[in-house]
Amino acid sequence: MEKKIFNYSINPEKEAIKQFKECYSQKFVTSAALMPDAHLGYAAPIGSVLITKGFVVPAWVGFDIGCGLIAVRIKGKNILERIKKNTEKIYNQINRDIPIGVGEYNKGDISVKTKKEFEKILNKFEKGEHDKNILQFLKSTARKHLGTLGGGNHFIEIGFYKKEVWLIIHSGSRGIGHKVATKYMIKASGSKNNYEKTFPLDVKSQLGKEYLNILDFGLEYALLNRLEISYKVISSLEKVLGEKLKSELYVNKNHNHAIKEKELYIHRKGATPAKKGEKGIIPGNMRDGTFLVRGLGNPKFLNSSSHGAGRILSRTSAKQRITLKEFQESMEGIRGTISEKTIDESPMAYKNILDVMEAQKQSVKIIKHLKPLINWKG
Repeated sequence: MEKKIFNYSINPEKEAIKQFKECYSQKFVTSAALMPDAHLGYAAPIGSVLITKGFVVPAWVGFDIGCGLIAVRIKGKNILERIKKNTEKIYNQINRDIPIGVGEYNKGDISVKTKKEFEKILNKFEKGEHDKNILQFLKSTARKHLGTLGGGNHFIEIGFYKKEVWLIIHSGSRGIGHKVATKYMIKASGSKNNYEKTFPLDVKSQLGKEYLNILDFGLEYALLNRLEISYKVISSLEKVLGEKLKSELYVNKNHNHAIKEKELYIHRKGATPAKKGEKGIIPGNMRDGTFLVRGLGNPKFLNSSSHGAGRILSRTSAKQRITLKEFQESMEGIRGTISEKTIDESPMAYKNILDVMEAQKQSVKIIKHLKPLINWKG
């Protein structure tokens, strides 16, 4: 049976296309697609969907197992006006209350609800096939990362749609996901020096079973981490505004994963699930906000969409070509983490999100376009 291969990428690098072809040419791949935001990654392009039979590829999920987004509507009396009046206070309060950046840990102040849920997913992991060293690592370290943001393109954003206030958080499984992903990429490759490549694991093998178990833990852990961050943000807002707020979850979804469906494994490396009626979140950049969407269930997109706008400049190129002044001017009217350190996250480093949304209008329907008020990056 001929493989189904789809390419919706906008101006991708030649190397990204070459990388994609190398991936879908593997015998165990049944179909593949590139999303509009696709760009060069390692092993597989960011913005790729690769469906496999009998095998899972740790490098196609990547280091940030369970990276994804959560969207929460926040409700309170005259909430939008009051947030606009207290922007600076809110920005500073959240910087104090939430560990942001690489290597940051929580202070042991996670919610009771999160602690209980963490114990559940840890117990579930322990009952499956696992490496005892990894289990000990999770028991000693994983709690410390809950409720922490991380660095890179991860962010917290408070935005609005008409008079509604929304919280968007982009984060994953933090340091623990990176550590276990590295371990299984090395195990799959048999090398400590050359493991960021396509090395498959037979899902029936011991290593395959172990990886699928730790993968499931990482995916659930990432969902839990974003929930805990959302609780902390709402608590920070309550401190500044002096009132109890209500919240409503729109969706909490991973876009770095391999999930089993009908004996196949759907690898999404920076791609948002978009089955018919399925809720999703697609952020643009620090200036242009975020789209709340619903999937149209298009099989030609492999029931997927982009996970963002997609980079047009590498982090190194962005820091070389974009000045701090240009970054500051592009962010006029938005309070954010705007510094030399975050130039690689400036709007100019990304593709035009409107072009990306247009390119996938047969995969997702836009429900709301949230405009940013305040955002935080590590």
